[in-house]
Amino acid sequence: MEITLTTPALLFPAISLLLLAYTNRFMALANLIRSLKTRYASTQSRLVYGQIENLRIRLVLIRNMQAFGIASMFGCVFCMFILFAGYSTVGKYTFGLSLLLLMISLALALREIQISVKALELELDDLEETTAQ
Repeated sequence: MEITLTTPALLFPAISLLLLAYTNRFMALANLIRSLKTRYASTQSRLVYGQIENLRIRLVLIRNMQAFGIASMFGCVFCMFILFAGYSTVGKYTFGLSLLLLMISLALALREIQISVKALELELDDLEETTAQ
């Protein structure tokens, strides 16, 4: 397979949008944590505490999603530099590593979404318990 200088550059828009989405998720989580902390301080609710614990796990995942996404972009830039220097074999491996880092970031994003759905299910369960009483 022949890899040119423009091949890694093709990932720039995708990775940039992905990092923007990750940052938006992080900001939404930060606001939610602040509001739940206030709510927990006044109610000492077990449900709210469970949500906070869930958010702690999600924060770690989002941090790692961002780290692997940034590492992927760094790898693409480094790959372009290596290809520019004329080392096509090393460039191929560097690009492959960048793709692997991007896949890890996406896998973490999938896991974070699964945990997010679990948190929403907790809220729905609580709503069902409240309406059943």
